[in-house]
Amino acid sequence: MEAPGVLLVMGVSGSGKSTVGALLASKLGWKFYDADDYHSEENRIKMAKGVPLSDQDRIPWLCTLHDILLRDVALGQPVVLACSALKKTYRNILIRGGSDAPLKSDDSAKESLAGGKLLVVYLCGSFDIIYGRLLQRKGHFMPPELLQSQFSILEPPSAPENFIQVSVDKGLPEIAAAVMEALK
Repeated sequence: MEAPGVLLVMGVSGSGKSTVGALLASKLGWKFYDADDYHSEENRIKMAKGVPLSDQDRIPWLCTLHDILLRDVALGQPVVLACSALKKTYRNILIRGGSDAPLKSDDSAKESLAGGKLLVVYLCGSFDIIYGRLLQRKGHFMPPELLQSQFSILEPPSAPENFIQVSVDKGLPEIAAAVMEALK
């Protein structure tokens, strides 16, 4: 397998995307982006009030993230992105941008990311475990009450997406080791 130019660490809030993504970027020497840093102020306020984001709220945010990925991959900079990317359509926007054309194959994804290849790392776990983690999290704009809305729209990756699934029940070193093994 050709080494990916982009690692997308995805899952619901509280699954550990930012922690896992930052660790992987550090181990690999790649650039790290946390998608939460790119939410509009309106999105942050909406979530803080306990209102789930709509597709219309998310699409401009995803298009911004696509532009960042495209820029870095075009420069030959491998990237780790921590992003919920809950739906297949959201992952497609990250890969190809805001166009309405359906994503046909891995080749289309490579063209969209200017020759880069994307590997999705899906951090999965039970509602109860992740909800418990969210209750421990301090200072984040996404309240635990919104977790069910994320599980409700979650579309786990499936073929032909290039992905691995890792349980959040594992410790951080085990999760990182599983991803590093998949990259070999």
